Amino acid sequence: MMVSGPVTLANVAGLLEEGTRHLEEGVQTVDLGEVSELDSALLALLLAWLRDAKSRGRQITFANLPESAQTIARLYGVHGLLPLHGTGTASHP
Repeated sequence: MMVSGPVTLANVAGLLEEGTRHLEEGVQTVDLGEVSELDSALLALLLAWLRDAKSRGRQITFANLPESAQTIARLYGVHGLLPLHGTGTASHP
């Protein structure tokens, strides 16, 4: 699944719903390479999708996480919880 454009508090609810539908269909990787603008809502969105996937007994990884999102995740102390595509495990601080 590709996420593109802004991911902010203004539109995160719609993205959460859309992503949840994709998870139900079996999506395993979310590509964030086309995110153009973000705030901490992106981090909340990723954690919600991760929680949803785990509740379904599935795994999900995130590809091309923007550096600014990684910085926010480090500041919040949750960077290590985000499984990044290509690493095989959660990211490292």
